[in-house]
Amino acid sequence: MRSPPTSRPPPRPGISFFRPLGRALAIILLGVTLGGCSAGYVLRAGYEEAKILWRREPMEQVLATPDLDADTRRKLETVLAAREFAAGLGFNVDGSFGSLSYSDEGTNVIVVTGAKRTALEPYTWWFPVVGRVPYKGYFDAGRAKAEAESLEARGYDTFVRAAPAFSTLGWFADPLLRHQLRHDEEFLVDLVLHELYHATYYVKGQAAFNESLATFAGHRGAIAFFRAHPERAHPPGGLDLQAQAEASWDDALRFGAFVSKLAASLRATYAGNPDPAAAVAARDLVFAAAKVEYASLPFVAGGFPSFVKEPLNNAVLLHYMLYGTDLDIFEAIYRNQGEDLRKALTFIRDAAETAPHEPFAAVRRALTAAAPPASAAPTAVRPP
Repeated sequence: MRSPPTSRPPPRPGISFFRPLGRALAIILLGVTLGGCSAGYVLRAGYEEAKILWRREPMEQVLATPDLDADTRRKLETVLAAREFAAGLGFNVDGSFGSLSYSDEGTNVIVVTGAKRTALEPYTWWFPVVGRVPYKGYFDAGRAKAEAESLEARGYDTFVRAAPAFSTLGWFADPLLRHQLRHDEEFLVDLVLHELYHATYYVKGQAAFNESLATFAGHRGAIAFFRAHPERAHPPGGLDLQAQAEASWDDALRFGAFVSKLAASLRATYAGNPDPAAAVAARDLVFAAAKVEYASLPFVAGGFPSFVKEPLNNAVLLHYMLYGTDLDIFEAIYRNQGEDLRKALTFIRDAAETAPHEPFAAVRRALTAAAPPASAAPTAVRPP
């Protein structure tokens, strides 16, 4: 168990920052030596992260600015309220999202993913602390592009995207970045809860489980937050952020079921086409049919339009699966636990810890053991 989270403001950069940074870099560089990871990549990432942390300004100080515009003020106050709400759920909050910072590029991290062309198998990188992960983040778009081109030259599918946020998993007090304020409060609450959950619970080497569970925590947490704070659910403009959060989760559940079905179809396609050229030709037909099927799905909040805008390949699909695997199982557990988010997350965590090498399977087994008879079981997912 982690010690109880606190709401104290993050430390100002200085000795309190550089000492833990030094320890972290020592661990990372040891991993570079043992695991073959590029020291240049790690040092560059550490440098860019250090700049962001150095520029942190406590939100209370920003809110004290007399000429702060009303929209920014409302969003910052909502982020602080979301932190307190997360602490009440048992999340490890500490100083994260209690400060505001900025990055030079106006974005967070450019993420590269790779996959085999004739199998739904991700290309992975190994890093100390977090273990093996199916993505690699860059603070520089040119370096990310070069990494993708290197993978493509070796015969892999790739996908390059901008990540809306990232977490240092509790190593540091992660700030909100100024460019994130362009989003509405529903997105910001989801983002804060998603990232804080990463700092609360993380299974080494199980990226899809970690991201999918944080997706559940963020979406379900945002719904619970706006239910608990109706005064924040109706900002100027006539928006209903609770309804918006519910619609976003409905879309995530529907899309998660869709990509899982697509993945099963692709695996069958690859198994039935051992010749690589035939497998690629067959998968293109599967992807084309998937885009047609996607257009027929009754999304409530707009769905995931990038799915039909970008060329599909295995790396793209695995990216979506990274955040949307077994969301229906997590939702079923939430309902099984009396629609109590804290109890549901505790149930999932306890189940995963029985078999951390296969957390999805462990959670499914636990739900089967805990579920009432099928005739009395509540509906976990709205039919797509």
